[in-house]
Amino acid sequence: MNLSEKEIFEYHRKPRPGKIEIRPSKPLKTQRDLSIAYTPGVAKVVLSIEENPENAYEYTAKANLVAVISNGTAILGLGNRGALASKPVMEGKAVLFKNFADIDAIDIEVNERDPDRFIHVVQSIAPTFGGINLEDIKAPDCFYIEEKLVESLDIPVFHDDQHGTAIITLAALINALELQNKKIGDVKIVIVGAGAAGIAIGRLLRRYGARHILLLDSKGVIYRGRKERMNPYKEEFAVDTDARTLDDAMEGADVFIGVSVANLLNEKHLKSMAERPIIFALANPDPEVDYYFALQTRPDAIVATGRSDFPNQVNNLLGFPYIFRGALDVRARVVNDEMKIAAAEALAELARQEVTEETLRAYGVEKLVFGKEYIIPKPLDPRIIYWVAPAVARAAIESGVARRIIDIEQYRESLKDKFSPTFRFMRYVINKAKSDPRTIVYPEGEDERVIRAASHIVNEGIARVVLVGNEESIRRKIDEYGITFAHPPRIVNPRTFDRIHEYTDTLYRIRQRKGFTWYEVSRIIYHPIMFSLVMLARDEVDAFVGGVTYNYSDILRRVLQVIGKRPEYRKVAGAYILIIKRRLYMIADATVNADLSAEDLADIAYMSYVKARRYGIKPRIAFISFSNFGSSNHPEALKARKAFEILSSRHPEILADGEMQADVAVDVELLNHLYPFSHLRDKGANILIFPNLDSANSAYKLLWKLADGIAIGPLLMGLKKAAHIVQQGDSVEAIYNLSIMAVVDAQSKKEY
Repeated sequence: MNLSEKEIFEYHRKPRPGKIEIRPSKPLKTQRDLSIAYTPGVAKVVLSIEENPENAYEYTAKANLVAVISNGTAILGLGNRGALASKPVMEGKAVLFKNFADIDAIDIEVNERDPDRFIHVVQSIAPTFGGINLEDIKAPDCFYIEEKLVESLDIPVFHDDQHGTAIITLAALINALELQNKKIGDVKIVIVGAGAAGIAIGRLLRRYGARHILLLDSKGVIYRGRKERMNPYKEEFAVDTDARTLDDAMEGADVFIGVSVANLLNEKHLKSMAERPIIFALANPDPEVDYYFALQTRPDAIVATGRSDFPNQVNNLLGFPYIFRGALDVRARVVNDEMKIAAAEALAELARQEVTEETLRAYGVEKLVFGKEYIIPKPLDPRIIYWVAPAVARAAIESGVARRIIDIEQYRESLKDKFSPTFRFMRYVINKAKSDPRTIVYPEGEDERVIRAASHIVNEGIARVVLVGNEESIRRKIDEYGITFAHPPRIVNPRTFDRIHEYTDTLYRIRQRKGFTWYEVSRIIYHPIMFSLVMLARDEVDAFVGGVTYNYSDILRRVLQVIGKRPEYRKVAGAYILIIKRRLYMIADATVNADLSAEDLADIAYMSYVKARRYGIKPRIAFISFSNFGSSNHPEALKARKAFEILSSRHPEILADGEMQADVAVDVELLNHLYPFSHLRDKGANILIFPNLDSANSAYKLLWKLADGIAIGPLLMGLKKAAHIVQQGDSVEAIYNLSIMAVVDAQSKKEY
């Protein structure tokens, strides 16, 4: 992936510096709220925690709060750069905790290199947190620091550089050994790198049953009696052996695990290994041996690296979010070896399962089957959280370190419910787009936001792009802003386009009986919007995304003029998808029609149904009104009621109901209490059909802003081809999101 310095720094700087923020989880809108949240009400909670410290888990954020702590002495591969310089990395780790496991994490950079004083700082702040993730602390200090903190604290303390790497390595090794028909207790294992990761890997493999391990550092084999550059942690692995060098160690080795430096292994090393070897070259960014060279030299080998562009990536992201999730949810006192092994075994077992279509699409492949090139799950597999976290929680309970005993199967199901809506939806549409990339035309190709969004779309393999505009201007902006494209975009300038007469003919044929003269067509064809729409009408592109610099209604008028609506629908309509607190809703018609009849509403409901299914949403439709199931005979209430009846008569297979108030539609408890006859009583509605543009537009904007949701749209429905119009002034993210939806729409041979 090509990343420019400008793009990296802009990402970390805008729209506000850094990658994390803190937001309240409780309302603080009234005097009563204030009295409960702070004084005098909070005093009751204080006394409760003093009486029983465990109540802190019930009444404060401690139960879901992790500290990501470093002193910056071993930052990534950059070495000792200081505490402050480690902050971007620690913020990044906090973001991963939140995004992948919904764990609130705060980065803490401690400007202290003395291990004992560092330990004292962490001990002093530990009551705040439910767990502590140590990060980027140099060896051997990291071992001593973690040991002392584990001994003195009653919350999980986990140094990811050690144990994260060790756990994922063990998971991969379990499967590699099975495929190579070898047993952990019999194989000769060579570990190169005696820092945090190497020592932790060796310890965990021994705990799992490994008996023959040779550990090497930059001075060679760690053997019994060696004096040079030794410490107590290396002494654990000092063995009686005549081997002194890497050449000696590799002779007859079954397993090589490298956490050291690039290009360490040569052809001689590889050929001296035992039959059916296992080679884990985990140095980043460049492994100890090139993946393809290793396989070319030893075709009988299984090879893994730390890189995402090769099969079998050993990635800590597979571990720490889910390990902490499981540990926090049972209020574990430590992360012990039983929990680490449970995580590794869960990952190993998941790799043997059939891979979901969602994961295949995420990586742009047709299949992933357990075997030499797939021994460990992919980091974006959405199932990891409900495989690993329950395994860790079960191990904590069974080993006696959990304060809270839970039903593991119920816990697994709760994780599926909690993490599925946002993650599954976004991954689904992105992966679906990647499965069959199409071509998008952007009429505003000279706009920086459009260029940036287009670069993301291309670089992620979502679509091919056509940028309409002045080529010199576009290329200058690409260079000026440091924007990179994995594949160069096609740039078309209507003013110099050599087939402009063909486009003029096409537009004239479309509009000649609809008020357009040849003269008018020959003039407006140069307009980038009209030019791009004609390109779509001629099937030279598959989708249109525009509007960032134009008025929405003006572009919609042109879209209807050139593309037109499908004849089976009375109107074109617009919808928004809102993701609020991990719940997903579609709201229609939020952008197009001011006045709607019952027939129109039924059409819009059906279009929304089709669109939702295409995006992987299981539709549950509610016709919204101020009335509930006949409580009013006002004409507007009767309109919504009639729309439901029309839809039900035409499409009885669709789950829908109405008329009903908006709160009733989404509140399952209210539905069951007041209206147990409702078709939506089991889960409530996720598609809300509003009676007019005023109500739908206001509802989506209020929900989006006040609930801080994710809004994707507006999504046009009922057109003959895939075209979407962004709102004037929209962000790069909005253009990017709508582009993904356009590709998915273009893949369909049915309604757009």
